[in-house]
Formats: sequence, structure tokens, C-alpha cells
Amino acid sequence: MGTDADVEPGTLLVAAPQLLDQNFRRTVVFIIHHRAEGTLGVVLNRPSEVSVDDVLPRWGPHASEPQSLFVGGPVEQRTAICLAALRTGVDVGSVSGMIGVRGPIGLVDLDGDPADLVPRARGLRFFAGYAGWDADQLAGEIDRGDWLVVPALPDDVIAPPGPELWGRVLRRQGPPLAFLATHPGDVKLN
Repeated sequence: MGTDADVEPGTLLVAAPQLLDQNFRRTVVFIIHHRAEGTLGVVLNRPSEVSVDDVLPRWGPHASEPQSLFVGGPVEQRTAICLAALRTGVDVGSVSGMIGVRGPIGLVDLDGDPADLVPRARGLRFFAGYAGWDADQLAGEIDRGDWLVVPALPDDVIAPPGPELWGRVLRRQGPPLAFLATHPGDVKLN
């Protein structure tokens, strides 16, 4: 299940089946920052109807499929964030305009030149807004059972979106977490 102590950049928060808040129901959140003063991440499985090309035309052609802007979370939805998954053997520290998050995943400076990064990346995902928690807020939500803390795979960031990602991440954890992938959510509806 994990605790707040298990949360670190590059881990996933998987919404527990009983978390029914519309911002986070059945979401998978990739953690970018986790510090004493708070936590920041992006929702990986909420594509919007907006094309990256419409908002960031220099970057749009390079976005992973679907080439839409993802709803990263309810905070500052006018802020664009890009995560890149680098090709095997490419070190994040060697790529200008990128800040490493964990392993081959990094934050991209959208003021940079796509031509520098694109040949070194396996995929790019673009988000509008983010999910944020104040100090101790996330720990309380984890203790309450709202979130499961699990390891991320680099491909999670650029994986095909939708509810399938939520179930896929749970299933690969093995029992007992894998059983949650078939949970109806609101048991009153069962």
C-alpha cells in the first residue's frame, strides 16, 4: 500500500477504488517533486480534447500518441508541463533544457528547442496543470487509504492513456493490490 515515506520523485500514486473525487477517480499520478513543504505530480491517464499542436505548436508534432494535452491535475491548468522519457543510454544530465526526475524521465524546458531533445527521447507527454498537496496533506490522504504508492515504469509516462492504465498498474503489483483492478469503486452500485 505504501506510506508517505515511500513517496519520492518517479513513484506513482494510484487512486484507491473508493476515491470518488472527480479530479482523481481512477487516476494514476506520477510524482515529480516530494519535499517537506509539499508534493507535485501529474495525472497520467486524463487526455483532453485539446491538441498539443494548438497550444504548443513547436512541440505538437513531437507529442506521444494521442497528441493531446493531458489534464495534469486541478492546479494551475493554464500551466504547461512536459515530461520526456529518454532513449536507452541517454543520460538526463547530458540533455540541455531538461531536469531529471528519476531514471530516464525528466521535465522539459518548453522554451528550449525541440530539435535538441526529440532525437534523444522515446516519447514526450504534455500536461495542463498539475496535482499538488501541501505539507502533510498527502500523508493524511495516504493514511486514510485514498492513494496506493507504487513504483513507476518509465513507459507509464508515455503509455496509452485512459482507465486501462489504472488497471494495468494495479495488476502488475501482484496480489493483493492486483485484485483492486476489478473493484467497482462505489460498492453501493454493485
